[in-house]
Amino acid sequence: MNTIIQRKIVLTADWQPLSATRLIGSFDISALPTNNGNAIFRADDGSEVSWCAGEWHAFKSINLAEIFVKGTPGDVVTAVGG
Repeated sequence: MNTIIQRKIVLTADWQPLSATRLIGSFDISALPTNNGNAIFRADDGSEVSWCAGEWHAFKSINLAEIFVKGTPGDVVTAVGG
């Protein structure tokens, strides 16, 4: 049985990783529907991808420490998986 991992990331105007340490697993990453602005993710090649409030995606075998996000201060992104 896998351990359940849940992260709540409160966004700021500065880039921050989804995890401070290496954390590999399969995750659903969500920009909460109550967010006021878009969450901006930085991809592995440095490109930026904007997610609107309520948008979510499922990922398999990713390292949360390699995914960076910023956005409207106070908005929230969650990562749930194991």
